[in-house]
Amino acid sequence: MDTRQTHFQVAQEGQSGVIVNQVLRNTYALLSMTLIFSALAAGYAMMTNMAPFSPLVVIGVYFGTLFATHKLRNSAWGIAAVFALTGWLGLTLGPILNYYVTAISNGSELIMLSLGGTGLIFFTMSGIALVTRKNFNFMTNFLMVGILVAFIAAIASMFLDIPGLSLTVSAAFLLISSGLILWQTSQIIHGGETNYISATVMLYVMLYNVFTSLLHLLSAFSGND
Repeated sequence: MDTRQTHFQVAQEGQSGVIVNQVLRNTYALLSMTLIFSALAAGYAMMTNMAPFSPLVVIGVYFGTLFATHKLRNSAWGIAAVFALTGWLGLTLGPILNYYVTAISNGSELIMLSLGGTGLIFFTMSGIALVTRKNFNFMTNFLMVGILVAFIAAIASMFLDIPGLSLTVSAAFLLISSGLILWQTSQIIHGGETNYISATVMLYVMLYNVFTSLLHLLSAFSGND
C-alpha cells in the first residue's frame, strides 16, 4: 500500500512538473511577443509624433483591456486581449519616449539605461525564484496592498503639487513591481498560477512599471526633473 501510494505521489509530482514547465514556456513566449508588439506600437507613436494621451483616457482604456483580458483568459480571445492591452501601453509610452529624446540632452542614454536596468531586474528576480525554488507566497498581502497604495498615490500626484511625491511614487512602483516579478514567477513554479495569459499580463505590467519608474528616477538623479 505504501509503495503504491509512493508511486502515485511521484506520478502526481511528475505531472505537476510538466504543467509548470508548460505554463513557464507559454508565459515567456507570449511575454516576448507582447514586448516586441509593444515596442512596435511605441515606435509608431514616436514616428508619427503622437500627442500624449489624457491620464483619464490612459487609465480608462488600460482597465478596460485589463478587464477583457481577465474575462477572456481561458479562451483564444484572451491572447487578442493581451495584445490589445500591451499595444495600448506601448502607444502611451511613445510620447513619453519622444519627450526624453527631444527635450532632454541625454534622453537617449537614460532610455537605454532604463531598458538595461529593467532587463537586469527581470532576470535577477525571475532567476531567484527559478534557482531557489522558494515559495514567496508569504509576500502576497504586502505586495497587493503596496501596489494599490502606490497606484492611489500616483493618481494623487497628478492633481497635487507636492514636492517629491512623484519620485516617491516611482521608487515605490520600482520596488513593489520588482517584488511582484519574483512573486509571479514563484506562483507559476509552485502551481499557484496555471494560466499563462494571466501570468503574462502580470509580468508585462510589472516590466512596464519598472521601466517607466527607472526612467523617471534616472532623469531626476541626472538633474533633468
